[in-house]
Amino acid sequence: MKPLSRPLFVAMSAWFALIMIATRFHHFGDVLHLPDASMALFFLGGIYLRKHLAFVAFVVLGVLIDWVSISYAGVSDFCITVAYSFMPLAYAVLWYGGRLVAPRFDGSLASHAMVFAALLVCATVSYAISNGAFYWLGGRYTDTNMTQYVQRFMQWAPLFVRAAAAYVLVAQVVQAAVWRFAPRARDARTTHA
Repeated sequence: MKPLSRPLFVAMSAWFALIMIATRFHHFGDVLHLPDASMALFFLGGIYLRKHLAFVAFVVLGVLIDWVSISYAGVSDFCITVAYSFMPLAYAVLWYGGRLVAPRFDGSLASHAMVFAALLVCATVSYAISNGAFYWLGGRYTDTNMTQYVQRFMQWAPLFVRAAAAYVLVAQVVQAAVWRFAPRARDARTTHA
């Protein structure tokens, strides 16, 4: 897939930021709240936005959202420990995994399958980094051990990976529909920057 034109880059960045803001406050929420889309957005950002500065901007946005939600919205700060410093690494796995598959993403069914498989791998590794850092370095668990960590990982990883996969699947369906029914949209994605 070729890089986006400047107007599409700006529009996609704004859209991703709005989705992150709208979904990040409630992790695996109830009927009124969508699951956090951050993992999917970092992966999709790697595919569509690609730029290193955009990655940094989205990391900063995530930190700002967390700060506002804890400082002003009454969200618990339980997860904010020294392990929080590993989040940029966890997000980098997603962003740069997306970047890695972007050149081979041509809209074909095989490339959609490749993107989805890459997302599953990247989301699992990303979750292992963030969850592992929290478990081993966060200071919230006493008597840490590998058996307990693996049990917790197996309990929670599927929820996070499933949420990311659902968002990426929706994005793939939307992109396939746009490319199928609006051929000019496919051509407008070429670089003018």
